[in-house]
Amino acid sequence: MRTVGRTALALVSLLSAGLALTACTASDRPSTLTTTPTATAPAASDDRTSDEPSEPSQPSGPPCEPAQYQVTGEPGAKPTITVPTGCTPQNGLVVKDLTEGTGAEIKAGSTAELHYVLATFRDRKTREASWDTNKPLELKNIGQAQVIQGWNEGLIGLKEGGRRLLVVPSDKGYPNGKGDIRPGETLVFVVDAVKVQG
Repeated sequence: MRTVGRTALALVSLLSAGLALTACTASDRPSTLTTTPTATAPAASDDRTSDEPSEPSQPSGPPCEPAQYQVTGEPGAKPTITVPTGCTPQNGLVVKDLTEGTGAEIKAGSTAELHYVLATFRDRKTREASWDTNKPLELKNIGQAQVIQGWNEGLIGLKEGGRRLLVVPSDKGYPNGKGDIRPGETLVFVVDAVKVQG
């Protein structure tokens, strides 16, 4: 009786362990399978949607010169950015004054009201423009502000009334992407200093 009882208990323990292992394996598999298609499916459809039109404009060629970025529109009005083709983004942050300002200069710790337009290099699309709301962005403590590093570095020295081109590599922008901006994207800004304090 004792032997049978022990054998029965051992079998019950083994069966329970086997069921527990099976349960773990079964639950692991669906969660892995569920995660993979979910992550892959949107990426695949996003790639089809955005890669097809941007396929011809994949960056290739020598590094772009700052003069190849065409900006039209007078200071004080919304500019239009034309991102060049036939070249690749330069290494590092590109800063170029398009219009020299005559007012106060942005220094570390300054507060400024800024109008801006943002385009992405890969697809040459305009993504954002403060001009669309007709309200400049107020930015405090420039150099340590809660914005991308490309702005904290690239706005220093811009004078009130001035317009500046910033070509921001992804490591100083959104290295992991943000919204519909892809990871690794180069950001192209035109920034107008409307008012500078401090």
